[in-house]
Amino acid sequence: MSEAPMPTVKLAFERELVTVAIDKLVPVKAMRANYKQSKKYLQILSSIKAIGIVEPPAIVADATRSEMFLLLDGHLRVEALKELGAAHVRCLVATDDEAYTYNKRINRLTATQEHRMVVNVMERGVASETLAASLGLNPLTIQRRSRLMNGICPEAAELLRDAPCPMAVFDTLRQMKPLRQIEAAEIMTGQANYTAVFARTIFMATPPEQLVPPRSKVPKKAAVEQMARLERELVGLQSQVKAVEDSYGVDNLRLTLAQAYLKKLLGNARIVRWLGQYRPEFLEQFELIADVRGLPGLSSE
Repeated sequence: MSEAPMPTVKLAFERELVTVAIDKLVPVKAMRANYKQSKKYLQILSSIKAIGIVEPPAIVADATRSEMFLLLDGHLRVEALKELGAAHVRCLVATDDEAYTYNKRINRLTATQEHRMVVNVMERGVASETLAASLGLNPLTIQRRSRLMNGICPEAAELLRDAPCPMAVFDTLRQMKPLRQIEAAEIMTGQANYTAVFARTIFMATPPEQLVPPRSKVPKKAAVEQMARLERELVGLQSQVKAVEDSYGVDNLRLTLAQAYLKKLLGNARIVRWLGQYRPEFLEQFELIADVRGLPGLSSE
């Protein structure tokens, strides 16, 4: 029996970068008036000054004008190059323009991923000051990120490896002993709650013998009472989350039906005029409900 032929995969970009004059690039979106004051732009500007372009802009040939290119991605990078006086830039050439919004598909780095990247770069001999200048950050921030996993046991680090935890979470975990770190990581993973406040709540509910010395000088009786109160609050929070999960489907259905009814109601000009004259506060709330887009599963059309 002959094997089926392998499907052909179409490349999204040309294999080789091309050098293009910056004045031949046509942005596909307008820049905000104050974009040069944004933190992101200043970081990009500092990075290009220190180490040059890391990620080439993405372009596609303009079908209506020869020798011109549409700039699909990298608008801030190109503006930074203009400010630095550059005349040309190396670009990725897309094989097709599908009006794709590149930055919407990017998965932002977690704190642990940033830590691994910083450690790898510093192990190659790059000084923290140089790395900080390239990212537009304070050198102390880079040093803090490089020490992020110090004092975190391997099992807890593995549980939170790709979780969106802020750095403050690891500062809190570091005050617990390894077994409690693992328990805390499992609780956060089970609740899908990786906030610093939740980590601090778990810390406050931790028995003193599971904390790393020196312990805070809290009277023993007060500490026990505080721990019991926080444990009750945690159980109550978990019950509330469960109750919301159980009722979400029914609430979503009711809201969808109410939205459809109000849209039909507000399609009647006579009703709208009457509400505007006699019950304007009702009209305002009806319009808000009819335009709900916040819940998944509701159509915005």
